[in-house]
Amino acid sequence: MARKPRLAAGRARTLGLPTRGTTNPNRLRRVDRWAVGTPLVADALRAAADPLVVDLGYGATPVTTVEMAARLRAVRADVRVLGLELDTDRVAAGEAVADPPRLEFRRGGFELAGARPVLLRAFNVLRQYTEEQALEAWATMLGRLAPGGVLVEGTCDEIGRRCSWVALSAAGPLTFTLACLPADLESPGDLAERLPKALIHRNVDGERVHALLGELDACWATAAPFAPFGPRARWVEAVRLLAARGWPVLDTRKRWRLGELTVPWSSVSP
Repeated sequence: MARKPRLAAGRARTLGLPTRGTTNPNRLRRVDRWAVGTPLVADALRAAADPLVVDLGYGATPVTTVEMAARLRAVRADVRVLGLELDTDRVAAGEAVADPPRLEFRRGGFELAGARPVLLRAFNVLRQYTEEQALEAWATMLGRLAPGGVLVEGTCDEIGRRCSWVALSAAGPLTFTLACLPADLESPGDLAERLPKALIHRNVDGERVHALLGELDACWATAAPFAPFGPRARWVEAVRLLAARGWPVLDTRKRWRLGELTVPWSSVSP
């Protein structure tokens, strides 16, 4: 059973439990690409008086934080990225590649070490918690965002080919995104194993996220004639069919071709 999040001992008073620390180069490229391309995040960054971004729980090496900082500069050149970890060895690894003030590393957890970011990325940090604890962590992190800030919380596999995430503001969850390499799937239902903690236990009959994945699988099957044109073409057709069947797909064909699908949170909320 997952332990209840607690304030760790020490001057920093960090909140949370250490993660496994698994990370790989480009593991989070899909969520970074989405953040750069979606107005929800990009507009918040552009409008911020202080373009501070926090990457929470970056893992044993800081590579994905370094990559995030480089990618977000396409939106705003003066972006500042702060990587936070509970483990002091991981913080030391980050400090070895720091480039203050553009890229810094510090010890911190859900309390964000006192930072007030306009964008907070928290990936693969809630899987060890219960659903109730994960929702409490959402509330804690949202309470520490800068005005107009966005939290992106989600999960992905070890090499970033299967991902999902929720985008939240101070008002609560806004959107839910699936992102994948279509060639890595037998069917979209394979993404169920990478649902965020708020949804992964809800993939059962009667729940909205189960209905979404089931309908997407049905559309994937219907799109089988597109298979000769490649998995990406089949994914695009499956998402088009999903929208045609009444699901409120928020993005466009340009995003679908990247293996993405975004819907309002209300479409999948428990």
